[in-house]
Amino acid sequence: MRVLAVYGSPRRRGNSALLLEAAVQGARAAGAQVDEVVLRDLSMSPCLEIYGCKKTGRCVIEDDFQEVYDKIAACDGIMLASPIFFYTVSAHTKILMDRCQSFWVKNNWLADSLAREPGKKRPGLFIAVGATRGRKLFDGTMLTVRYFFEAIEVELRASLLYRGLDFEGDVSRHPEYLQETYEAGRALCLAIRSAP
Repeated sequence: MRVLAVYGSPRRRGNSALLLEAAVQGARAAGAQVDEVVLRDLSMSPCLEIYGCKKTGRCVIEDDFQEVYDKIAACDGIMLASPIFFYTVSAHTKILMDRCQSFWVKNNWLADSLAREPGKKRPGLFIAVGATRGRKLFDGTMLTVRYFFEAIEVELRASLLYRGLDFEGDVSRHPEYLQETYEAGRALCLAIRSAP
């Protein structure tokens, strides 16, 4: 089992990063090989909408996205974590999402699906944290994440959304959140293992 964990926080030890670390531990405990990608450490241009991907379904901009593309294509499941900025994912995460337009082109214009079998999607987990407690805090983000996962042929199996976490380390006051993400990481691997 190969699982990809994508850290979308601009902080190395931010709340979403700590929660994703717990999910990674859970996935490893369930027997997965987990590849971790920290987006803040990569050099990735935003999508330039030049549609070079129309030829092969692969982005033609040569930067660190090329390696991430390969990891997304090869994984059996994906875990994504991001803090909330203005009711959506971080800029780092959004750049990744926009560059994955190449997957959408591959699947829809070139009819070259990544799916192991028709109609079969890999399981996905999304973790998000926001500082406020607004009722609609995650509404826009969830629309974005669902469409992103659809483009990379991932089924959103679970989304863990936490309010009231702002400053670095706030999540340490909520061990139950860390336990919940640990269990979600394990559950993702069980879903991979039980797939036909």
